[in-house]
Amino acid sequence: MEIVSRSLIMFIVLFIVVKLVGKKQLKNLTVYDYIVNITIGSIAADTIISVDTPLYDGVIALLVFGIVAYFISLISYSNHTIEEIMDGEPLVLYENNDFNYENLDNAKLSVAKVLENCRLKGCFDLNELDCAVLEPSGDISILLKENCQPITSNDLKSTVQKNSQKQTLNHLIIVDGILNEEELRKAKKTKSWLNKYLKEKKQQIENISLLAIDKHDKVTINYRT
Repeated sequence: MEIVSRSLIMFIVLFIVVKLVGKKQLKNLTVYDYIVNITIGSIAADTIISVDTPLYDGVIALLVFGIVAYFISLISYSNHTIEEIMDGEPLVLYENNDFNYENLDNAKLSVAKVLENCRLKGCFDLNELDCAVLEPSGDISILLKENCQPITSNDLKSTVQKNSQKQTLNHLIIVDGILNEEELRKAKKTKSWLNKYLKEKKQQIENISLLAIDKHDKVTINYRT
């Protein structure tokens, strides 16, 4: 009977903590998210099974861990550097018809594993692949070359429109009010160009949530509210 009551209490506490920390799909968990979830589950399980452990000790431990994880999430949300430290950042594994072996080594991934993920996403021919990116969640995103991308309703329009609407890998110049100079360089743009563009928009870097440029020099910009 004691196990039943402890289970019910821990279920309620665990439900509160999970709602506090936030939820993600399992495949979207970063290393940090995985550690947090495993630890919370372990604390709950030990408290339920170990009758020698006082119930309030387990509840306190679970609440403290959940509150700490919650505040770390808040700090990460407002600080891009801390977010990168906790969650990691995307790594380009394949680009410009070649593998980035330095990033492959950092990610501890083999070429075979990247090709396997490409096949799972429907890309069986490396000649069709434009880019492959390892996301912080551990999933590999792929982008097919323009002439290999699936046909959509937009493709029924004129050839000029079709070419301009094909998906391309965007260079994320500004994210959450922070300038990424490396992405600016990859987009073959300068700070002078960026300053002129922002001056025309009458905006400051810190007021922009996202500014991206694709290979056709199309700019996508969103402002922070």
